[in-house]
Amino acid sequence: MSEENKTDEKAASENCTHDCSSCGENCSSRNPGKEDFRVPLNPASSVKKVIAVVSGKGGVGKSLVTAMLAVKTRRMGYRVGILDADITGPSIPKAFGLTGGVAESKDGLMVPATTNSGIEVMSSNLLLENETDPVIWRGPVIANAVKQFWGETLWENIDYMYVDLPPGTGDVPLTVFQSLPVAGILIVTSPQELVSMIVTKAVNMAKEMDIPIIGLIENMSYFQCPDCGAKHSVFGPSHIDEIAAETGIRVLARIPIDPETAKMVDAGTVEFMEAPWMDDAVNILTENKAQDR
Repeated sequence: MSEENKTDEKAASENCTHDCSSCGENCSSRNPGKEDFRVPLNPASSVKKVIAVVSGKGGVGKSLVTAMLAVKTRRMGYRVGILDADITGPSIPKAFGLTGGVAESKDGLMVPATTNSGIEVMSSNLLLENETDPVIWRGPVIANAVKQFWGETLWENIDYMYVDLPPGTGDVPLTVFQSLPVAGILIVTSPQELVSMIVTKAVNMAKEMDIPIIGLIENMSYFQCPDCGAKHSVFGPSHIDEIAAETGIRVLARIPIDPETAKMVDAGTVEFMEAPWMDDAVNILTENKAQDR
């Protein structure tokens, strides 16, 4: 270690509060033998708990789940934010009917858009001149955008932040897991048999990154007949219970196929959905059963 580094280490040690969660220093006592990639929040921001919503494959309704979790949590009186980390395929603004640009604070920070009920949202689609413009960026640029959405945005007194991740186990999930203080993840899946392998990949990545897994949410679980009330497995028998037994992860919600849900998301009115099937998942999250990191 150089003399300069020794001096810096000594100064950090003298000012140490022994609370690593509130410290931006990368000293040897913080993570012995392991480099810390955490991106600090700006001094004007405060986020108490970060929950990442992940999926092993696309098209399973991860953004829908993120939106419904945020809506339900907000209705309980918490201050809620959504960081849309799906930079090249953002859909959160559309679900909430958000259009237009992002404002700038007097300190030069990005100010999130706010939904009708007060949910703060930061998404790449809010930065585009036209919402249909493609984001054609390479991996490192996308990863840096996610870090900026976290560290250079004015997140004021957020109790719960939901991070909507792109599918898979690539650059962005890795960036989020390493750069943000993720308290836990929710894995979104669908009934198909193939999903068992895909979910296992997501579970194994979370374990590799030492991120707690809060539970599984199955979307498109069934269709309930509006006339007789019978439930039909449109995509075949569900395998969610088998996956839960194999991984030791609990099932938090089974979301039905509902044309009304799709209609409300397309209309940007997701905030007005009732979504009673998400109640248990939100209750578990707000009962602090996810471990703080």
